[in-house]
Amino acid sequence: MNILVLNCGSSSIKYQVIDMTSPEDYKLLAKGIVERIGIENGILTHRPTGKEQVKITTDIPDHTVGIDLIIKAITNPESGVIASLDELAAVGHRVVHGGEAFKESALIDEQVISIVEQYSEFAPLHIPANLKGINAIQKLLPAVPQVANFDTAFHQTMPAKAFIYGLPYKYYEEYRVRKYGFHGTSHRFVAQQGAKLAGLDINNSKIITCHIGNGGSVTAIHNGKSVDTSMGFTPVDGLIMGTRCGYIDPGVISFIASKENLSTAEWWDLINKSSGVAGMSGVSSDMRDVRDARDQGNERATLALEAYDYRIRKEVGAYAAAMGGVDLVVFTGGVGENDDATRANVCGNMEFMGIEFDYEKNKGLRSTDAILSKEGSRCKVAAICTNEELVIATDTFNIVSKM
Repeated sequence: MNILVLNCGSSSIKYQVIDMTSPEDYKLLAKGIVERIGIENGILTHRPTGKEQVKITTDIPDHTVGIDLIIKAITNPESGVIASLDELAAVGHRVVHGGEAFKESALIDEQVISIVEQYSEFAPLHIPANLKGINAIQKLLPAVPQVANFDTAFHQTMPAKAFIYGLPYKYYEEYRVRKYGFHGTSHRFVAQQGAKLAGLDINNSKIITCHIGNGGSVTAIHNGKSVDTSMGFTPVDGLIMGTRCGYIDPGVISFIASKENLSTAEWWDLINKSSGVAGMSGVSSDMRDVRDARDQGNERATLALEAYDYRIRKEVGAYAAAMGGVDLVVFTGGVGENDDATRANVCGNMEFMGIEFDYEKNKGLRSTDAILSKEGSRCKVAAICTNEELVIATDTFNIVSKM
């Protein structure tokens, strides 16, 4: 069964084409990523198995253009991996928000789409992108089944004390205002892989996973279940991110809105699309651009990077306290997998928490699964390459196989 997986993020689209016979028997035909959507000089990197990598640099103004590039790449006579789109048996999608409606992946139909549309205002950078992917496939391949894998599903195990807000309870009863958490598919995968690498029983462990990139979140996983996470009602909460501010005093929003005469839509756009590392540095939402600016002496870029790392470090400490200890800290995502400086800034001088960080193992490590703590460290540290696409493909296979 050939499955196309689309993972539409706020500024990127990861994709894979997987030939899956069973969850244990599968072959990766191709994978790739569309990066810098909405930023000048967008990039498509297409990696077909057994063939030369293809890299295209072009402006990619939105996700529709990005998906069109992917479809052309996988069906290209020279670099493609399928002769035509007719060879696709199913398409699996990462969908950011499923609220309390979805505790696991679901076959996409009009009812599912309708429910997902209701969550667009909670995740304005992501849900529209997710829906564009679904709608594009519906038009191109109307007979091909599609499956939605929800970022929020893994976090449905959080206890009420972790997800409830200090607001009048009626807002939870009437509008389901609560912490939902995101990046659940990634947190689920890297916790499992990290436990294997560290020699831990995931069902008897305390793990903190840090999915950090243009978007980012930290999750506390106790005995294989999410018990708390840094993102909240929407993906704007928690860490400082590429264009999102993370948690702030809500009084700041009221103050700035009154000073600038901002509408609700305008300040929502401000904290989602104009803040974070981009807003603080004045350079970019891409960490590579910000680090280049820092290296050239840009003080605002330096401050943005320091604040970015500091917020992650605080969350790791908080979740160690919440679980009464930690056995493993995992880094993943674009920054977590590739940025040795961020990993060192988060885990350095954390011996009080049982972490003996190995700076030599960490130095220069990119896109490789590895233990980054010293031998004998009570709390281990690992970098794990996330594979949300494999989880999505597996869930898609399991659902479609039963149709």
